[in-house]
Amino acid sequence: MTATERPEPHCLPPTRWNGRELAWGARTHVMAILNLTPDSFSGDGVAGETDAAVAAALRAVADGAAILDLGAESTRPGHVPISAEEELARLLPVLHAVRSRTDALISIDTSKAAVAAQALEAGANLINDVRGFTADPEMAAVVARAGVPAVLMHDAAPEPGIDLLTSIVRELSRRLDRAVAAGVSWDRLIVDPGFGFGKDWRQNLELLRRLGELGALGRPILAGTSRKSTIGRVLGLPEHDRLEGTAATVALAIAGGAEIVRVHDVRAMARVARMTDAVVRGAPEQALTWPGGPSP
Repeated sequence: MTATERPEPHCLPPTRWNGRELAWGARTHVMAILNLTPDSFSGDGVAGETDAAVAAALRAVADGAAILDLGAESTRPGHVPISAEEELARLLPVLHAVRSRTDALISIDTSKAAVAAQALEAGANLINDVRGFTADPEMAAVVARAGVPAVLMHDAAPEPGIDLLTSIVRELSRRLDRAVAAGVSWDRLIVDPGFGFGKDWRQNLELLRRLGELGALGRPILAGTSRKSTIGRVLGLPEHDRLEGTAATVALAIAGGAEIVRVHDVRAMARVARMTDAVVRGAPEQALTWPGGPSP
């Protein structure tokens, strides 16, 4: 599959669970990043600030987020690991508060089975494991018992001497196989190629250019390029000034087959996704208008 090709929208049936549904192919789902940490790489962590976190979550939904991704442990380079107890202490107050205020899908960004289990009991809807079920041997069982979707990310250094995308597809395929063997339903698995995890900035650019090749895995693709250091390497800009660079990578990811984009700047990226969808997935049924503009 070339960089300009993408899976046909009708190829993937909707993912359904517990009265919820994620349909694939019709539109891109925007996942809002909510960092409940004190050391987020992008400087937007709200650890211990439940009211601020809830306000950010509700604003994200109003701005177009379909999924809220709550993460209470940093995965930035050089981060200090924390215990499950500390992660839950940061996460649960916000999760309870957000769940009581919105019916939006809530994803939990964690690699710990104990955190995932308690979060799902508290009302979370899916798990986003940046370690792809490799960090905690119990994670797959927790997800399987709950019957929820899970994102499996690629976080390993590509195999030396092997084509980049071949290496990524092989490792993600292994992770998918292990998840299914542990009882996770195939149609509830989502893959994330892991931009910025185990890859240098040139490899990240190649990955984005060839993202469509992940279609060989037969699962929906999540792309998390928002504010990543690759954008800084190309544009020479710090984390807070990467909006346009993120917009370019989000549009390219959607064109390459991403069904979910994980972003910080929800309002802007929801517009980018809508515009890109109109080109990639087909024009919307009805034209919109604006104050002072022509009739649709």
